[in-house]
Amino acid sequence: MATGISPSQTRTPRRPKVRGKSQRSAYVFLLPWIIGSVVITAGPLVASLFLSFTDYNLLEPATWVGGENYVTMFTADPRFYKSLAVTGTYVFVSVPLQLIGALALAIFLDKGVRGIDAYRSAYYLPSLLGGSVAIGLLWYIVFGYKGGFNTLLSGLGFENLPNWINNPDTSLWTLVVLNLWTFGAPMIIFMAGLRQIPAELYEQAQLDGAGRWRQFTNVTVPLLTPIIFFNLILQLIAAFQAFTPAFVVSRGTGGPVDSTMFYTLYLYLEGFTEFNMGYASAMGWILLVIIGIFTGLNFLFSKHWVFYND
Repeated sequence: MATGISPSQTRTPRRPKVRGKSQRSAYVFLLPWIIGSVVITAGPLVASLFLSFTDYNLLEPATWVGGENYVTMFTADPRFYKSLAVTGTYVFVSVPLQLIGALALAIFLDKGVRGIDAYRSAYYLPSLLGGSVAIGLLWYIVFGYKGGFNTLLSGLGFENLPNWINNPDTSLWTLVVLNLWTFGAPMIIFMAGLRQIPAELYEQAQLDGAGRWRQFTNVTVPLLTPIIFFNLILQLIAAFQAFTPAFVVSRGTGGPVDSTMFYTLYLYLEGFTEFNMGYASAMGWILLVIIGIFTGLNFLFSKHWVFYND
């Protein structure tokens, strides 16, 4: 039966094509980002990769040496391995402790503490200052021989206290404590995650006879695993790149006895003290590979412990 409607009338109207003028406007707005990516990120990245295969001292033209910097690094540089060991210890001790402390405090503050905004600001402030030179100097004073920490311990009756900063057995642990103190950023993210957990789940767990610990392990932790994973990646990358605290506390030497020789600090010393910029560039690329490997492993194993609400 004829309806009186032609096929042309039933077609969906086509969207008008984007005109060339609109496309040009889009590129104009994107231009600052494109220039920034090329000049600030891509350009230096390519340049450092080239320099990693050269002998370059900042004063003379770079000389191509092939893979010599990498061979020297892995076969004839004990300080390279020492810096890896120090950095690895720092990362794999401080990051888990920092996340545990941040999560514990987030749960405490999520209970509706009076004046919670003031607490949030107070606990977040160290995260803003933790990587600063001022905090590094403060830490040097606090853990010095006559610093505040020894004064406190002396008041409690302890004697023959060491200079924590200048003792190779304890200097690295003072930096671990400094990193623990800067738990404000992951704490705020944990608090945001806790607010997304429905209260009904806790009520149901209580009806099933679950105590606080079982509520924490069976409700809070599984639903927070995406947030834990996110914080873990961020803090892992940041810890591998830690520089300022070790530089300030050791006065730029990595001492005593290379006990605070972070990888980034050794890279800095090679590049800007010894002027081995080619070698420092090679170290930078090794650090990039190391961070990439650990980040990739975390993503690989995350499917076994990170649960998403689909």
